[in-house]
Amino acid sequence: MWRAGAVDGWEWDETLFAGAAEHYARGRLPYAPGLAQALARALQLDGAGRLLDLGCGPGTLALGLAGLFGEVVGVDPDAGMLAEAARAAERAGLAGRARWVNARAEQLPSGLGTFTVATFGNSFHWMDREQVAATVHDLLRPGGAAVHLADWKAEPRTTSGLPHPPLPHDAVDALVRAYLGPVRRAGRGLLPHGTPGGESEIFARAGFAGPERLIVPGGAVLERTEDDAVAAVLSLSSSAPHLFGPRLTAFVADLRRLLREASPSGLFAVRLPSTEAVIWRADRFGVRRGPGRGRPSRR
Repeated sequence: MWRAGAVDGWEWDETLFAGAAEHYARGRLPYAPGLAQALARALQLDGAGRLLDLGCGPGTLALGLAGLFGEVVGVDPDAGMLAEAARAAERAGLAGRARWVNARAEQLPSGLGTFTVATFGNSFHWMDREQVAATVHDLLRPGGAAVHLADWKAEPRTTSGLPHPPLPHDAVDALVRAYLGPVRRAGRGLLPHGTPGGESEIFARAGFAGPERLIVPGGAVLERTEDDAVAAVLSLSSSAPHLFGPRLTAFVADLRRLLREASPSGLFAVRLPSTEAVIWRADRFGVRRGPGRGRPSRR
């Protein structure tokens, strides 16, 4: 059954990021440097708590924050993403402090215990948000926090002064549409209106206090290769490899031609976006106002 708080007109399916895992770590830009230190100060973390990272993908966020916790638990429905996360944890010497759970956030297994912090690295919009926010509230220790992380959308973006051409985003988007159609794809479904907002009301109904907004500055100029740019496209739910079917090889060839026309050297440059962390504090004695209810219920 479809519930309030989910993506309007779209239902999750297991193909959302099918085939994207191997491209994710290379294709996606990192979070802004200093994120771990900023969260440690804001949340008064002492290295002894537990982190729950929902929609963890290949473990980028969970492993980046692992030094702030005694244990990190990453949850993702894509087995390929978790295999990448496990390999990354092994390489970083963190395998003994990281646990990976193959599940949707809506179907967490019992026995996970309680957590100091729960994070959503640009993943909350894919979930049944009302249900997940309520579940996370119940899994957090008193004084714990839920943190939503994403690029800071209000930041001015400029390509002036870069040492290499910027990535030709508009041309790449047009090529994807030529192959997959004019409406954004997402798994087996379509997202004609994009992903939803309104997180403030959802977290408030679940009994959280907040939000507090923390901006961690980016701005560094990163060099990106043609291979990085291809990986970035194939790491997206809207252009995941499986969506192209037998035309994937032709699409990648056309994408590489487009990229070489934009930069014959094969090099691009991008300014690293700032990261916005939106913090919600759990209140064990807060008021939960469930979706569709006429009056609050005391928990």
